[in-house]
Amino acid sequence: MKKLWDKGYEENSRVDYFTVGNDRELDLRLAKYDIQGSMAHIQMLESIGLLTKEELDVLLQGLHEILESVENGTFCIDDGIEDVHSQVEFLLTEKLGSVGKKIHSGRSRNDQVLVDLKLFMRDELCMIATKVKALFDVFQQVSERYKSVLMPGYTHMQIAMPSSFGLWFGAYAETLVDDMQMIVAAYNVANQNPLGSAAGYGSSFPLNRTMTTRLLHFETLNYNVVAAQMSRGKTERAAAYAMASVASTLGKFAMDACLFMCQNYGFISLPDSLTTGSSIMPHKKNPDVFEIIRGKCNRLQSVPNEISLLTTNLPLGYQRDLQLLKDIIFPATTELKECLDMATFMIGQIQVNEHILEDSKYDYLFTVEDVNRLVLEGVPFRDAYKKVGMEVQRGMYKPTKTVHHTHEGSIGNLCTELIKEKMNRIFSQITDDYRQ
Repeated sequence: MKKLWDKGYEENSRVDYFTVGNDRELDLRLAKYDIQGSMAHIQMLESIGLLTKEELDVLLQGLHEILESVENGTFCIDDGIEDVHSQVEFLLTEKLGSVGKKIHSGRSRNDQVLVDLKLFMRDELCMIATKVKALFDVFQQVSERYKSVLMPGYTHMQIAMPSSFGLWFGAYAETLVDDMQMIVAAYNVANQNPLGSAAGYGSSFPLNRTMTTRLLHFETLNYNVVAAQMSRGKTERAAAYAMASVASTLGKFAMDACLFMCQNYGFISLPDSLTTGSSIMPHKKNPDVFEIIRGKCNRLQSVPNEISLLTTNLPLGYQRDLQLLKDIIFPATTELKECLDMATFMIGQIQVNEHILEDSKYDYLFTVEDVNRLVLEGVPFRDAYKKVGMEVQRGMYKPTKTVHHTHEGSIGNLCTELIKEKMNRIFSQITDDYRQ
């Protein structure tokens, strides 16, 4: 196998197979970013005199051609090539000769993969944020559509107080605002340039790291070269926590949807085409999509712990264990994006039962409303509570079934526009930066 670190001897094939693993397949997702990083790096090398203008032009043209192959899907990592970094450099050398060997001056695969991963995570977090925003918009749409339709609210899994579909859908919309905060925080961790830290201890070349920061549109530098190397694992962990936060919200809603579709509840339903059946029970219409979303989101919430366990006891400097982070974080980003897309589609199709509270078993939902009504008429709260409580005990309680909530965030005042403003303000912190 061709390796950038080849020193004239062959390592044992079993060692080679075990240490490389599936890195070559995973590295295909980094190809675009590896080329972008190389383009910035060689422009900087030319600026400090390590490349001539002619060499830079030839190398940039070669890299553009490789980038085109990535974008049209023909790029691959050849058999016998260790990783994407090796593949790009070998392609350049094969095409351009010895000038292709100059692109690695002043860097190591350690900072090369770091910059690739940070560019990758920045893009992935922006895509996840965009999909979270789309889900948020759908939640708000159905919240407004059904804001006047009441449904039971529960505590301890017991009938508690009146809620509404507007309140239920709207709650998940606003919870996604908190998740967006986590995504922005993770994006900011990723948005720092490690290029130039080399193997983690800098370089004797007079590198211009500010220049590569600007060329790669990073917000700032990982200034300390050791700290830059320490960001491997830290970036993935921050992203994993953000993704787990989104998955927690999404998984919780999926559980609600499965529960509320159950015939014992009957609060919501889906078009038949969005459910599945049973091989033995002809009446079944199962919410398999929400069950799969629930399961995948539960699994996604384990990702921060898996990353923590992989990185917690590692000593300072690069260790090969860190390669395994790609096995964890790459599939997780794909899975979360798929769950967000499917949830956005499904939630827009949910049909609500607008007559739930006509069933007398929900009469006790209104006890608090009737206590409060008596208090507003001048009855002391504790006396009003006792009066309604005794009516319940004696089987004499008759609900008024009227709800009058006006304060911010209640059934009658969902604050939909204010929540939207809050989301837009946070979401723009990623999108505005990403467009620059």
